[in-house]
Amino acid sequence: MKSPVMSPALRHVLTHLLTPLLMCLGMGLAYMGAFVTPEPHHLPVAVVGTGPRTAVFAQTVKDAAGDKLDVRTVPDRATAVSLLTSRHVTGAYVPSAHTPELLVASAASDMGATAVEKVFTPVAAQEGAPLKVTDVAPPVQDDPTGQGLFFLLIAVSIGSYASVAAIGAAGAALPMRIRALLAVGVSAVVAGIGALLAGPVFHLAHHALGAVWGLAWLYSAGILLIGVGLHTFLKRWTTLTMMVLFVMLNFTSSGGLFRPELQNGFFGSLHAFWNGAGFVEGVRSLLYFGDDGLGRTVWTLVAWLAVGLAVTAIAGAWERSRAALTPATEPRTAPAAPEKAERTADQEAEEETEETVAV
Repeated sequence: MKSPVMSPALRHVLTHLLTPLLMCLGMGLAYMGAFVTPEPHHLPVAVVGTGPRTAVFAQTVKDAAGDKLDVRTVPDRATAVSLLTSRHVTGAYVPSAHTPELLVASAASDMGATAVEKVFTPVAAQEGAPLKVTDVAPPVQDDPTGQGLFFLLIAVSIGSYASVAAIGAAGAALPMRIRALLAVGVSAVVAGIGALLAGPVFHLAHHALGAVWGLAWLYSAGILLIGVGLHTFLKRWTTLTMMVLFVMLNFTSSGGLFRPELQNGFFGSLHAFWNGAGFVEGVRSLLYFGDDGLGRTVWTLVAWLAVGLAVTAIAGAWERSRAALTPATEPRTAPAAPEKAERTADQEAEEETEETVAV
């Protein structure tokens, strides 16, 4: 009698358990590494004023903060506001013996605004006056922390990578061009759901809803095309790969909760080119900052879409080459239980889809 430890059924279960266990490890490393200890790292701030006294004050702040702050001086308040709305600085301090003021743009990052307030509150206290905080770009009242865009990112991402299993596994018999077209169509639907949630349902977007849909479509289509193409090579391991790319590394570097200046160097560097950051920063630009910086984020999403198109093209060419070689290289065998083979394929596709959605 065979040992139950070595039975095919048990091996099948243990193999499928690898994905959630690796997910447990990966999610813990990613989320705790990115979010548990947020501290400023070269957080850009400005001191408003001219002359030697302002320069000495700015240098004093810089010396006290060390690598936590990058301090510059600007000549006037208007320049400081411009730097805040272009997201080149996180806060700007206006020294005053009577009413020191801190300018922030919390729509860019509520956590960033909180961080600079913690820095300059004791500075104002040393001048013997309470700190006045002025928010030059607050989020809408329906999203008081400005973090609703992060949860919009999560919703669109889940709809995208979960659909990969349905198209890649259940649609494996379809030609790649059909699967690619399905990916493009599904991404339009996912983007529509995202726009519906952002607009009429939760009122995160009070204007530019069509442009929000466009950014969501670019983002979702890139994920779906990459996933459908990778599925040709990775099969059920596509689930884990997609979670690494578009959850572990993506959510943590998006800037939806913490700006890159509040994270360690690894996640902060990913923010510069990862697609989740492109989506979040692009929607922020549309909704709060007069399209400032929108062009760069659009090109980021277009680049990821181009990668998806390339991956699906390579996968399609590989599948065609295998199909062309199969009759010549594989020996003829008896038509062994086609119904059983079909049931096995359907079962594997269903297992992969359920595993993806569950994770």
